[in-house]
Amino acid sequence: MSKKDNRQTPENFGQSITVRNADLWYDDYQALKNINIDIPERKITAFIGPSGCGKSTFLKCFNRMNDLIDGCRITGSFKVGETDIYGKINVNELRKNIGMVFQKPNPFPMSVYDNIAYGPRTFGIRKRSELDFIVEDSLKRAAMWEELRDRLGKSALGLSGGQQQRLCIARAFAVKPKIILMDEPTSALDPISTGKIEELCTETAKDTTVIIVTHNMQQAARISDKTGFFLLGELIEYGDTDEIFTAPKDERTERYITGRFG
Repeated sequence: MSKKDNRQTPENFGQSITVRNADLWYDDYQALKNINIDIPERKITAFIGPSGCGKSTFLKCFNRMNDLIDGCRITGSFKVGETDIYGKINVNELRKNIGMVFQKPNPFPMSVYDNIAYGPRTFGIRKRSELDFIVEDSLKRAAMWEELRDRLGKSALGLSGGQQQRLCIARAFAVKPKIILMDEPTSALDPISTGKIEELCTETAKDTTVIIVTHNMQQAARISDKTGFFLLGELIEYGDTDEIFTAPKDERTERYITGRFG
C-alpha cells in the first residue's frame, strides 16, 4: 500500500482522535463552530452541555453518521490516528472500527445470539465455532454471559431495557472496534443498570477509546478522564475531568456545572 492511499484497514487505524478547525452546517444553520480537540486513546472522554449544544452532532462526525443527513456539510480535519476519516476511505470499515451505542436501545428483532453475530457475519465470518466464541466473548465483556447464556436463542426484544442496552454494547464489541461512541447510553435506564454500564465503560477503556455524550454531570465526573463542555455549537472548555469540575477556567463552564446556567 502506498503512503498516498488513505483507504486503510481497521488494523491501521489508531485509537486517538485529532480534530482541527471543524465546522458543520445543516443547510444554512451552523451547528458546530471551529472545534479543535485532541482525544486520547484508551481513555474515557465525556461531552457535556445543554440540549441542542452540538455534542451529539459532534460525536456522530467520528463515524460519519452525519453523512446520512441531507444538507449536512462538514469542513476541517478529522483524524483517527493518522488517518483522515473524511478522505478516501471505506466508510463501512470506518464504522467497523468505530462502534456506536445510541440513547435508546435498538436491538434487532432476532435472537440474542444473532444480534451479536450479525456484525461478524456481515464482515465474512461464517464458521459456527468462530461465531460461538465471538458471542460468548462479547457477552462476557458486557458482563452479560451468565445472565444470557441460557437465553441465546430467545428474542432480544424480550430483555429488559437495561439488558437491551448492554446487549447493544456487546453487539458493538463483536466486531472488535478500537473506539466506542456512546450517545446518552444510560438516560432511560434505572440506577442499577446505569451503574453496570458505567462499570462496563471503565473496563472497556482499558483497551478501547470511549467517548460518551451525557447530560448527567455526576456520571461524567465519576467515569471520564477528559471532559468537554459544549455551548451553542462551540467547545467552550476541554481538559482533565477533575480540573473541569473543580477549577474550570471559563465562567460559562462554572455556571453550567454548578446549576446556575441560564
